[in-house]
Amino acid sequence: MTTYLKRGKSADEVAEDDAKVRQTVEGILGDIEQRGDAAVRELAQKFDGAARDDARLSADEIAETVARVSPDDIADIEFAQAQIRNFAQKQKECLKDLEVETLPGVILGHKNVPVNSVGCYVPGGKYPMVASAHMSVVTAKVAGVKRIVASAPPQDGKPHPAVVAAMHMAGADEILMLGGVQAVGAMALGTETIEGVDMLVGPGNMFVAEAKRQLFGRVGIDLFAGPTETLVIADDSVDAELCAVDLLGQAEHGPTSPAALLTTSRKLAEATLVEIDRQLAILPTAEIARQAWQDYGSVLLCETRDEMVEEADKLAYEHVQVMTEDPDYFAENMSNYGALFLGPRTNVSFGDKVIGTNHTLPTKQAARYTGGLWVGKFLKTCTYQKVLTDEASAMIGGYCSRLCAIEGFAGHGEQANIRVRRYGGGNVEPYGVVAKR
Repeated sequence: MTTYLKRGKSADEVAEDDAKVRQTVEGILGDIEQRGDAAVRELAQKFDGAARDDARLSADEIAETVARVSPDDIADIEFAQAQIRNFAQKQKECLKDLEVETLPGVILGHKNVPVNSVGCYVPGGKYPMVASAHMSVVTAKVAGVKRIVASAPPQDGKPHPAVVAAMHMAGADEILMLGGVQAVGAMALGTETIEGVDMLVGPGNMFVAEAKRQLFGRVGIDLFAGPTETLVIADDSVDAELCAVDLLGQAEHGPTSPAALLTTSRKLAEATLVEIDRQLAILPTAEIARQAWQDYGSVLLCETRDEMVEEADKLAYEHVQVMTEDPDYFAENMSNYGALFLGPRTNVSFGDKVIGTNHTLPTKQAARYTGGLWVGKFLKTCTYQKVLTDEASAMIGGYCSRLCAIEGFAGHGEQANIRVRRYGGGNVEPYGVVAKR
């Protein structure tokens, strides 16, 4: 039986917060749709602290901004993008077009067709999320997206040099200095100066995640990627210091970022609680991490390894760090997670920044039905069919005619019947039914 040694906000409290966010976002998106650029400028001034007549950076502005990034930082960005590009390319190689003759003269197939235009949101907030540019723009580029728009909020009223460098180096065709709901709203809905896109991708805070949810249908989205979640699954094979570092290292993302420890060791659980307090006294980002841990942190004590698997699948967290004697057991038995980080030698930060997997992952239990952002999210698997012979057309037509009659679709049936008459020599009256042979 699972025991909570610490529990975060209740589901009712979270739902109440979500309702407030929904209402706010709905008003902002409606304003953008009605007033376009004027609304975007006002929102940018209010929330970003800076507004431009044209949110799009010019080629000269991009060059000048990138020039302020040190050669060492450029080299590190290049390394990270190389890892992400390589893994995305390997993923794409797994996606094959298909064409097969399923019956004599009947050809079925599918093609993997890239989305035409994508808006990539790169969060700013407290931290410039340079890595988010790699994850979205590089992956879209590998997929073959024709037009990639990237947007990030300003830092101190200006484009952040490293973020702009990352977006530019990754292959963004347009770069906007916009953050939050106004950024995703402008990219999705379009304005007088910003051409709308077909799809939105990228993580963000609760407001950005809700904006993507409300815009879904008008445009495609990658997934619901809101405030970061991390789950550490651990036993006595590791110590409290490592567990606390991995929990607080993700809690610093924002004050609403859930972090949970799941363990079979009461000793480790209690020691981790003490260690978290110790580290919060010295962590430079403790102000944010402390609030996240206080409001959304949890410690769950289980009796068995199988119970840990069961609880982890119920939580369905975005990041799952497994530090146990046999981490592969969890990889083999868990089904609900955004990404797994197996063993103490790896960690969520590696995945967030550089190792090559994508850090845009499902939150709020969306891991029950989707994985994270990957090259396949930018590709539409579209089917086609060809019938090459008269005999095949007439044969399929007979089956189709009779199946349409079962459903009462006379017009559908006549689409089949006319093929039987023309290609099979059958004497079928309009809106009749082809007899079984």
